[in-house]
Amino acid sequence: MSYIGKSVKRIEDKRLVTGKGKYTDDIKIPGLTHAYILRSPYASANILGIDTSAAKSAEGVISVFVGTDIEGIRGVPTGWQVNFKNGDTMKEPAHPLLVTDAVRHVGDAVALVIAETKEQARDAADLIDVDYEVLEAAVDPAEAIKDGAPLVHEDAPNNICFDWELGNPVSEVDAALAKAHHITSLDFINQRLVPNAIEPRSAIGHYEEHNDHYTLYTSTQNPHLTRLLLCAFVLGIPEHKVRVVSFDVGGGFGSKIFHYTEEALVIWASRKINRPIKWTAERSESFLTDAHGRDHVTSAKMGFDKAGKMVALKVDTIANLGAYLSTFAPAVPTWLHGTLLQGLYTTPKIHIDLKAVFTHTNAVDAYRGAGRPEATYLLERLVDLAALEMNMDPAELRRINFIPAFNGVTEPGYQTQVALQYDSGNYHGVLDRALEKVGYKDFRKAQQESLAKGKLLGIGFSTYIEACGIAPSAVVGALGARAGLFESAQVRVQPTGKVSVYTGSHSHGQGHETTFVQVVADKLGIPMEDVDLVHGDSDAVAFGMGTYGSRSLAVGGSAIVKSVEKILEKGAKIAAHKLEASVDDLDYANGKWTVKGTDKSIAFGDVSLTAYVPHDYPQGLEPGLDFASFYDPTNFTYPFGAHIAIVEIDKETGKVTLQRFVAVDDVGNVINPMIVEGQIHGGVAQGIGQAMLEGAVYDESGQLINGSYMDYAMPRADDFPSFEVERTVTPCPHNPLGVKGAGEAGTIGSTPAVVNAVIDALWKAGFKVKDIKMPLTPERVWTAMNN
Repeated sequence: MSYIGKSVKRIEDKRLVTGKGKYTDDIKIPGLTHAYILRSPYASANILGIDTSAAKSAEGVISVFVGTDIEGIRGVPTGWQVNFKNGDTMKEPAHPLLVTDAVRHVGDAVALVIAETKEQARDAADLIDVDYEVLEAAVDPAEAIKDGAPLVHEDAPNNICFDWELGNPVSEVDAALAKAHHITSLDFINQRLVPNAIEPRSAIGHYEEHNDHYTLYTSTQNPHLTRLLLCAFVLGIPEHKVRVVSFDVGGGFGSKIFHYTEEALVIWASRKINRPIKWTAERSESFLTDAHGRDHVTSAKMGFDKAGKMVALKVDTIANLGAYLSTFAPAVPTWLHGTLLQGLYTTPKIHIDLKAVFTHTNAVDAYRGAGRPEATYLLERLVDLAALEMNMDPAELRRINFIPAFNGVTEPGYQTQVALQYDSGNYHGVLDRALEKVGYKDFRKAQQESLAKGKLLGIGFSTYIEACGIAPSAVVGALGARAGLFESAQVRVQPTGKVSVYTGSHSHGQGHETTFVQVVADKLGIPMEDVDLVHGDSDAVAFGMGTYGSRSLAVGGSAIVKSVEKILEKGAKIAAHKLEASVDDLDYANGKWTVKGTDKSIAFGDVSLTAYVPHDYPQGLEPGLDFASFYDPTNFTYPFGAHIAIVEIDKETGKVTLQRFVAVDDVGNVINPMIVEGQIHGGVAQGIGQAMLEGAVYDESGQLINGSYMDYAMPRADDFPSFEVERTVTPCPHNPLGVKGAGEAGTIGSTPAVVNAVIDALWKAGFKVKDIKMPLTPERVWTAMNN
């Protein structure tokens, strides 16, 4: 009975599309109250006074809390430490649950109002009188580090959180660039994005006095990490007294990995009023307070010899972290971005210097791809631009610089100049397949013919690599992680042969209830209907590190496989006893153990029953068939691919139409091709959204001026052609499934492909434009052509 590699329809979809899902805001608890958070309308201001008297006497109000009510409680910490390049510790100011003396971004939490209904809480919040002394704000990260800029935190001079470097000595890189035949330089901005998960964040805190126990229901990608931070760092509650539950989650894209202040607030306040409290973000709150993504200001140089071989890469980046450090914020521009600057190329000298900066804006953290899209955009824009400047074919320039194919088994992994060692790869393979699929030679001919008719066509390339399944724990610990990045799984076989799987990974759209079940059913040779998946409950699952970084299958799935292997190992001992044979004489296939060369066999269900009714049982063997495992990988996994975009530009208006998009990705072995293709489609849509439509815009005072769907341009179906998606398969050599991860690949590869296509169209038409700031709106493209 084979399920691995089959496009099985998602088990969970019937429940979700028929309204049977269970999201945090759906949960009803007797005595439930509702919270509303009064937030700062200013990016930077001192609080001179707060009068809550009118709010406290308003109808339905149960309690009102301000920052002075919770003094002594530590703020929400970051989960990663990155030091200055001189060894000094990074600046780590507190992120209070409610501010006391000053606000540091629009949306900073000033007061918590709890009432019988959300409407009553909101109305009462309007009655709170806050006396603000409005101050100048530091908004632009490049300006924020200049002398005299307004400070976000007094203990962070020049607003610098840390100044970090990686790679070869900068003197060696400068020397290589000095000898280069050609240098391509590019200054650009990778703009800030708002995640916009379809389900706004929600949290319910429920303290039960009779047993001194807390339950937090929350829309998180990471229930156990939330519990760890909440208990160990924020409120100091023993972990065994706290249950964190995250049932169905309506999308996350990284923005729901983090421990947010609202989660701690509702737990703390629930004990104060001795009733459960629900807080659910309004969409405007989500724009202001869900951790944003990207926001890099970069200057980069890539040097080449006469043959077009890369000789050096030098990068200077300013990364905006916002006003406070979110859970993984320090890791994103450093170990998830700087370490990927080798790309697919043999560049012998690489150096990045990065300044992470505080500004009076919302926090910036991991957003689908998390550092990898920023690194890929930097590299792929430089490569396509260099091809234009040197009058070389962009595909050929890549080919002569690609790392040769290697499998990571008989051939060693590729050691980069920026710390990582790639696992396996065949980078020529994905590019060749993409070129074949797009009909590259025919396109170039058509491009010339169209140009003669006044029609602007362009083609853009992006060949990318990413690091997924982030681990092992010892390595990430050395890099600054304050937690392990393993995963756990328990497989429990019931007496009837039915199987329950408990995973520390968490699904918020990835299809775990299907994919993980496929793996277990395939390995055990039983029907998928006999396997049940449990996740998202810290009381049911011993521990877990959640879902992000395309780690679910590579790390969580591997933990499941380890537990299944233990089940089969013990099951074989029971089967051997029942069949009066040696374990070595047994084969296991199609859900039964068979004595080799005979027709004597025993089914999986009979063995499981024997394990729980051990009347005729191997001596010294424990009853039961239930195993847990922790899996800590030996390395990251490294998916890769080639994306090609074809665009047409309206010369009169600057409007860009995406005509075709081809994506050839290699994510290792695939469990469910349909789910993988869906993940690629979704990622490509988000990557194209960044290139063409999206971008959070703050004004000089720190106001988010496009914080609504009336103003923030989300991509829609009619913005896209039908995506042409294919795969090659290069298995990961170091995990039992050979998988690499697929959740972020589309986002990482697509953005530079689209921008490169636009620049290619302009160059072919005689417009020597090096860069256009994303998103590529018609106005920006038209201006580039006419300037």
